[in-house]
Amino acid sequence: MKPLIASALFGVIMMFAALSVKEKKTFTLLATLLLAVLTGVNIYELVHIMNGEIPEALFNGMLKYGSFSIWFNTLMTGIALLYVLLCGKHIEKVGQHTGEYYALIFFILCGGNLLSGYSNLLILFLGIEIISIPQYILAGSDKRNLKSSEASLKYFLMGSFSTGILLMGIALLYGAMGTFDVAKFNFMEHSVDAMSLGGILLIMVALGFKVSAAPMHFWTPDVYDGAPTPFTAIMATIVKAALFVAFLRLFSETFGGINQHWTLVLAIITALTLFIGNITAVFQQSVKRMLAYSSIAQAGFMLFAVLAVNATGFKGIIIYAVAYSVATIGMFAVLMKLKDYTYDGFNGLGKKHPLLAFTATIFLLSLAGIPLTGGFFAKYFVLTAVLEQGTGMMWLVIFALLMAAISAYYYFKVLMAMYFKKGEPELAMEVTAGDKFFLGLAAAIIIVIGVAPDILLAWLKN
Repeated sequence: MKPLIASALFGVIMMFAALSVKEKKTFTLLATLLLAVLTGVNIYELVHIMNGEIPEALFNGMLKYGSFSIWFNTLMTGIALLYVLLCGKHIEKVGQHTGEYYALIFFILCGGNLLSGYSNLLILFLGIEIISIPQYILAGSDKRNLKSSEASLKYFLMGSFSTGILLMGIALLYGAMGTFDVAKFNFMEHSVDAMSLGGILLIMVALGFKVSAAPMHFWTPDVYDGAPTPFTAIMATIVKAALFVAFLRLFSETFGGINQHWTLVLAIITALTLFIGNITAVFQQSVKRMLAYSSIAQAGFMLFAVLAVNATGFKGIIIYAVAYSVATIGMFAVLMKLKDYTYDGFNGLGKKHPLLAFTATIFLLSLAGIPLTGGFFAKYFVLTAVLEQGTGMMWLVIFALLMAAISAYYYFKVLMAMYFKKGEPELAMEVTAGDKFFLGLAAAIIIVIGVAPDILLAWLKN
């Protein structure tokens, strides 16, 4: 409860600071300090849970935080802190409303907090809206760029449409179950009739849109490409991870007992997501747009955690969320240092700026799932989780491995450009000692997770 209140309160503080503070660097320093405090508040709550304190049900049982949800919130807040340290200077350059941008980021964390601890479909809806509305604003925050305005409008229209589908699904489930409380859903007493099954499928489609799963992915490339690059980084990582946790909790904990009714549909969505994301990424000329399609492909792997309906799926989503988020934010931080976002913009980077090239290599290897990086164990855990359910999904696991092999092609195109092609990459901003330190820290996190993934699981109670 404390982190939820703190994230909302810190967002309000940033809003009021925007009325009086004029220096943009001050906003970044204040946001960094508040994110550090918020991380501390989450750790405080986590320690109490690990010491045996029974989690309190809030708002008549509509919210309930356990070790999984609090640990996830702690990790996402820590990653948000790393994001500000890496991208703060670039956020300051987006427009004139830096304070408001940080306020919206705190509200996104507030929405993610709701999604990790909801026990009621109304809280699920509120969490999704609180996390979505700031994104519509951030996507269109660069008023000098027509593509930014286009991205914001497209995201808003498509997001509103998917929200309508979500509400229709919730309404159908309420009609079938007579309650919004997911803990009281009893599909044994209520047979899985057309109304409840229709509600489940509509919610699946709506959540599939939010996490950019195919064929509901069509908004993603244009929005990620058109939005200011610093905000694309958070939209593709922390936001997506929070939405996947909501997806996982609903379908594993609430609908897990009747998974035979929806597994095939979700398996087809997973296969489509992997295929479209990876195949389309191969043909991109812009690294930023390639990362957008890569985000779709990574969503396909995260869907395996939802398909699994077991405890390994929850472990897998924790590792995947951290490894994917750190690697993607780090890659976007490197990208923002360059003037040219195409593959040619990376030509000769290994010789001209070896540290940038080295850290980018670590991030790309992790996204490709190469051993000794966090991305390898992320993919390993989610695929293992599905295999634990039996051999019925073996075809999908084999298909995912083939798609992972294809993904190596477009990630290695960047490596080829950095180390094997001649060029003089132009920097959009000077690389400071602080930038080098935090990029190195992000790369170190990826390596540590790749060597000892149990570090991320030690705080989870069985």
